Amino acid sequence: MWGSKPKDMIEIENLNIHIKGNHILKNVNVAIPDKQITCIIGPSGCGKTTLLRTLNRLIDTTEDVKLAGKVLVDGQNVIASGAEITELRRRIGLVSQRPCPLPMSIYNNVAYGCRINKMSKGRALHRVVVENLRNVGLWEEVKDRLRSPAARLSIGQQQRLCLARSLAVQPEYILADEATSALDPISAKTVEDLFVKLKEQYTIIMVTHTLRQALRIADNVVFMYLGEIIESGPAEQVFKHPQHELTQKYLSGAFS
Repeated sequence: MWGSKPKDMIEIENLNIHIKGNHILKNVNVAIPDKQITCIIGPSGCGKTTLLRTLNRLIDTTEDVKLAGKVLVDGQNVIASGAEITELRRRIGLVSQRPCPLPMSIYNNVAYGCRINKMSKGRALHRVVVENLRNVGLWEEVKDRLRSPAARLSIGQQQRLCLARSLAVQPEYILADEATSALDPISAKTVEDLFVKLKEQYTIIMVTHTLRQALRIADNVVFMYLGEIIESGPAEQVFKHPQHELTQKYLSGAFS
């Protein structure tokens, strides 16, 4: 059972991660506000994706990984032994850097999670598919070819399809790992606009290498460097009045 604490945020306490003996995340402490877009920024190799993948336990697929500390979702430590990982991954969906449509039709990509989680079938399942294709602005583009292979879609359409697939299982959180970096500017803007719209219903945590993107859409910012969180807070505060010298240098382009 999930904890009875009212859902207001994800809280990370003293999180340390070692991979093959290397200390990747170091004493990470941060709170993720509910119903906001939190952008995790920082130079390559600073631990952004590792932190993101820890939130729904995808880090477990990494060889020789050791975790310590707490990742609290609704008050429950989801990295503790005995945590229900399947349910966790339903509640915390992931949109990857490159779209990963399943080798099946457009329709079945969206329906897949509902079927394996036994959430809906028949007409109810059809409504879920249509609703979520509409939610990501894809319905009008694909309504006449729902049985076509998803791989025939453009990269931008595939990314929106993967987002629809995540939304279909009714998550509470959306993780986005550089979800627009492989897209053309128009498709990237479409996905950005979707995230801004979706934050009314979901908490969105997004890794981005593009400061301009974070400036456009972030409500909250987490700046990481060498596995540590250097600074975090409301986007306006971090971008306009950074408190740490490292943050100031990163935002000024002194390193990337």
